[in-house]
Amino acid sequence: MSQQNNSLVSTEAILKNAFAAAVAVADPQVIVPQYLATIFPGGQEPKGKCLVVGAGKASASMASALEVYAKSHWPKTKIEGVVLTRYGHSSPTSHIKIVEAGHPVPDQAGMDGAKEVLALAKQLQAGDVLIALVSGGGSSLLTLPVVGISIEDMRKTTEALLRSGAPIEEMNVVRKHLSAILGGNLARVAIACGARVEALLISDVTGDSPADIASGPCAADYSTYLDALNILEKYRLGSDVIPVSVLNHLKQGLAGEIPETLKDVDLVNAQVANHVIATAYKSLEAAADYVRDQGYEPIILGDTITGEAQDVGINQAQLAREYFDKATKSLALISGGECTVTIPAGLKGRGGRCSEYLLSLLAASSDLPNIAALAADTDGIDGSEKNAGAWFDVAVRESAKSQGVKPGDYLAGHDCYGFFAQLDALVETGPTLTNVNDFRIILLNK
Repeated sequence: MSQQNNSLVSTEAILKNAFAAAVAVADPQVIVPQYLATIFPGGQEPKGKCLVVGAGKASASMASALEVYAKSHWPKTKIEGVVLTRYGHSSPTSHIKIVEAGHPVPDQAGMDGAKEVLALAKQLQAGDVLIALVSGGGSSLLTLPVVGISIEDMRKTTEALLRSGAPIEEMNVVRKHLSAILGGNLARVAIACGARVEALLISDVTGDSPADIASGPCAADYSTYLDALNILEKYRLGSDVIPVSVLNHLKQGLAGEIPETLKDVDLVNAQVANHVIATAYKSLEAAADYVRDQGYEPIILGDTITGEAQDVGINQAQLAREYFDKATKSLALISGGECTVTIPAGLKGRGGRCSEYLLSLLAASSDLPNIAALAADTDGIDGSEKNAGAWFDVAVRESAKSQGVKPGDYLAGHDCYGFFAQLDALVETGPTLTNVNDFRIILLNK
């Protein structure tokens, strides 16, 4: 489509269609069968028992896709297992049990489901196959603390880390070292039984490292107990907010009194493979292809943009200004990565990192003519409410002015949901059943 024809499609539609394209390319129903055909080529069926376990916002959909594939390609294979997903993210299955549980703060349902996952893995025998279906959100959902740490202790630790503003990678370093499953411990159990492990991973983390995706239940871990303790110290999380049982366990690990997480040396001669089947960058490319057809020149800024959401919004407003000054045609700046929002004590806040980034961008770009933008989480849920994110264009900005709805007031109160809700500018998709991190797009119309 030519540049002049992009006027036939509204700016709002272009923003939302670009987001839809980003989500669609990470659809488990499409990508899981493709990778299973590669892992088990030429009509090959898994040998022995096929145990399917997993966790994450996309994992139930992955399990559903695997069952459909197995029915037509593995007629002799008996499929069984348990997969955990967030409440409201289930998908229909016949043989694989789906457990819905709490996220981002773990609950008893998640702990019970994780116990079942570990118990089934311990029943594997030599020659059996463990297929792990893992996606973002798995760290919380697979919460099975080691002996001596209660689910309440894990909940308090997770809440303290969330409020501290620690990025997800650092949060997961701590959680790995408190878990009986994360940090490669699930693979460790299967290896001890002589089983083969094939993990399919949908990445929601920067860098797409298997060790970071859902805290790497089947991957070698690069972090240590010392790293976990240093992170707590970095964010000044002491015994006033972190349970004593957690601190004592980490200190015992540091002293060498309990084993470390799975390391590369543990995988020598082991049949363990981690396959990253969807990434944020592939989704950014899909969105770029779409906007190019709408007459925009896409510029992918990268999928590893992190930092405080309000700071990233300000930075990208300046970046948009620089690009706009040089541009001869309409541009689309596309990026991914996971921002953070640090909530001061005593303030609840409403919304999430995508909405907060977007409101910061709107506030910092009032001088830019014809700017429009959208930011949304590809899993369909941005933070504390039910929206995936939000969007704005010139009309939304003018509506805010006419109603006296001031961005600065809502940014100060971390109530970005409230701002965009008043202007009917929320992005609401419901659970998408996939998760490849946050998606951001800025349209600069010349």
